[in-house]
Amino acid sequence: MPASRTERLLNLLIALLNTKYGLRRSELRETVYRDVSGNDVSFGRMFERDKADLRHFGFDVETVTDLGWSEDDPATTRYRIGKESNRLPEVELSPGEWTVILLASQLWERAALGTAAANALRKLQASSRLTDVELPVGVQPRIKPAGRAFDDLVAAMHAQHPVSFSYLAGSTGKDEQRTVEPWGLGSRFGQWYLAGYDRIRQAPRYFRLSRFTSAVTVLAKENYAPPREFNIRAELDRLPELPLLTAQVDVRAGRLLGLRRRAVAGTEGHSDKPDAGYDRLDVQYRDVEVLAEELASYGPDAMAVAPGELVAAVTRRLRAAADFCAAPVPAITFNDQPRAGNVRKRTSEDQLKRMLQLVPFLVHNQGLHIKDVAERFGVSREELEEDLQILICSGLPEGYPDDLLDIQWEDDHVYITQDLDLKRPVRFTVEEACALLTGLETLNGLPELAEGGALESVTLKLMAAAGEEGLRAGSLAGPAVGPADRATLDLVRQAVASRSQLHLVYLSPQGDRVSEREVDPLRLYSLDNTWYFEAYCHSAQGLRNFRLDRVQELQPNGNPASAALAPNEGFPAKLFTPNDDDTTVTVQLTRQGTGLADDYYAERTSELPDGGLLAEIRFGNTAWLPMFVAQHGGAVRILEPRELADQSRAWIEASLASYGG
Repeated sequence: MPASRTERLLNLLIALLNTKYGLRRSELRETVYRDVSGNDVSFGRMFERDKADLRHFGFDVETVTDLGWSEDDPATTRYRIGKESNRLPEVELSPGEWTVILLASQLWERAALGTAAANALRKLQASSRLTDVELPVGVQPRIKPAGRAFDDLVAAMHAQHPVSFSYLAGSTGKDEQRTVEPWGLGSRFGQWYLAGYDRIRQAPRYFRLSRFTSAVTVLAKENYAPPREFNIRAELDRLPELPLLTAQVDVRAGRLLGLRRRAVAGTEGHSDKPDAGYDRLDVQYRDVEVLAEELASYGPDAMAVAPGELVAAVTRRLRAAADFCAAPVPAITFNDQPRAGNVRKRTSEDQLKRMLQLVPFLVHNQGLHIKDVAERFGVSREELEEDLQILICSGLPEGYPDDLLDIQWEDDHVYITQDLDLKRPVRFTVEEACALLTGLETLNGLPELAEGGALESVTLKLMAAAGEEGLRAGSLAGPAVGPADRATLDLVRQAVASRSQLHLVYLSPQGDRVSEREVDPLRLYSLDNTWYFEAYCHSAQGLRNFRLDRVQELQPNGNPASAALAPNEGFPAKLFTPNDDDTTVTVQLTRQGTGLADDYYAERTSELPDGGLLAEIRFGNTAWLPMFVAQHGGAVRILEPRELADQSRAWIEASLASYGG
């Protein structure tokens, strides 16, 4: 869709919205289409495509005929769009309701649904002015989706397209190709599950995303109809929790303190003794793939002994990592532009959607600086000015100057004085409704938000505003975000609120040691139900992030925290804070592993022909990079610096050799 088509669709929409009796095709051809329509046949096709596009955006293009005349007669048939067509109902929100809405919209910060949540938030801001609210102290929950597969499945599910993928079957331990009609996607027991109809098994099935062994392929030419009123959360609630099993693991003496803490027994009672220099531990687990990912990252420091399924899962990951490290290296080239996040290439359809949000947003937010408007919409100033240039040239066909959209940005502050009935935002899309409503449901796991009634009341308001699209939000369910250790979280929150210093005893898995520190806590945040707090560490003399489940002791030390300290940047908090002495590492990611570029805040990326990525990532500690490569089992490898690539490859081959591979 070239820019001219975007402008034409916008003008067509304005014309059909602002006519009471309707406009004939001949009138539209003379005024809206002018010289771009060609002959009668090509114009007819273009007009039908444009009507279909407007209906795709949710606008009901009505056909009006005089009594006794047929709709097949283009000379007498007229077209119009009702004033209320596809308009979002007005939603009045209290400050407390805005608070939970903001938190719900931020949950999907790095997922594909993050863009949908931001769009929905802007529509609400154009329907009910955002009041000044303060987020609860130390509460920044987020949802970490299961990589690229999650985004592809959500897109296919909402478009109702089947998908295919390779899957490691739990019953056979073999890779099997599956073709599935995706009905719902949800988190349960710390794992993401896909529920849908398996066309090969000809029955409904559940699939754990951790067992996907290939990228997801969307069968865009096929469609299906999901069951009516399907609710993934209700379906997953019926799933029994995976049984608690015990694995035998040989651990190098004096190493892996975190794994040793979870051991339920030592070497007593085992008929086979470990090799010299190792201790045999019993470790409990529920998901073999989750434990295999962890053990693969430990390399020669940990060897799975039993059960055989676990041994096979670890060796499979190490073999995939070794094979990828040995594969031919692609040419390493990057664009000069820094990475701006996981954003797909924008189309003119995206531009038109943005314009339909932009006009009502400006009506309700007069005088914003143009840079602030561009930031709110996630575009550059140049892209925004291109949008505004198209808008000010759009209006009623053959109209006077007063019949055009009137937008000015003198002194870089944007004002709109003529909106031509575009002052109300369009209804939520399915993705937008799912992003907000699923986010609100997820926040029920935080007692400080669930109390007071704001969460319940705003959910009911959004359900009413979303209509049919809101009913389809049952196809998505987020994870529990409540912390396992509520007492530790409350202690950190109190310290953040009172600006108090804490004494911390902390287990660092990368250094494999326990240390004591004095820290000034600044904020709390989470990924799913794993909670972190950002603090100034007086030992490291810098900002650091600490996982609550690795805190062994925590208590106030009686000292006040420094009043001059502030959290690093703004929302969202980053797990990895770059420093000047970091090492820039070039990695190659498969299509399955492209989400790691966002997880580790890649500064530059370059797409590869196979759908993978080259990425430049800054690491403060490079000693753990072999663990990073092994953990992801063939989804990532180090390319540069070459010495790090060689070290990683040698470490993984040594790890594989310990299993006889």
